[in-house]
Amino acid sequence: MIHVVAIITAQPGKRDALLEAFKGIVPTVEAEAGCIEYAPVVDVAGANPAFGADTFVVIEKWESMAALKAHGAAPHMAAYSAATKDLLASAAVHVLSAA
Repeated sequence: MIHVVAIITAQPGKRDALLEAFKGIVPTVEAEAGCIEYAPVVDVAGANPAFGADTFVVIEKWESMAALKAHGAAPHMAAYSAATKDLLASAAVHVLSAA
């Protein structure tokens, strides 16, 4: 299994809009072959340390690297990226395996 932790930071004050767009693609991604989990998460109120008000994290699990690569090349991901490019400040995607 492949684990992915993606740290997504929106332009200041744009997290809600970016997160709304992200949630719109979740059902499509969850229907992809090899997708086990694909969920956005945010800081718990009062957490310290915290990612902050402009950031959310995506927790992903995929059956294989091939499934993850297919996800990255999917047309709906290209459309999402194009539609949200002005909302996004940065993204750090960490691809991991079990220790």
